[in-house]
Amino acid sequence: MITITPAAAERIRLAATETGGDTPLLRIAVQQLADGTLDYGMGFDQERPGDAFIQVEGIMVVVAPPSQELIEGTRIDFVEIEPGEWRFIFAAPEAPGGS
Repeated sequence: MITITPAAAERIRLAATETGGDTPLLRIAVQQLADGTLDYGMGFDQERPGDAFIQVEGIMVVVAPPSQELIEGTRIDFVEIEPGEWRFIFAAPEAPGGS
């Protein structure tokens, strides 16, 4: 369904320990905007009816039904955008025939 790079997984685990609770569930969501671009979000959450569960890099991920098809093949990474500025990035798979 999705890929989480080791760098992103390490940062997610660090954030999870900062929450101080039990092992949290990471919810990943995506919606398609009117112009066709995808808008991604993620955060720690609780289970909801219809959620898909997957374990990636030791992280339990939940995805709600509206996002399940759109999230397919997405890669999440944690990269340095500029010196000292780190962000999560979401890379959607290329469409067939794309370059």
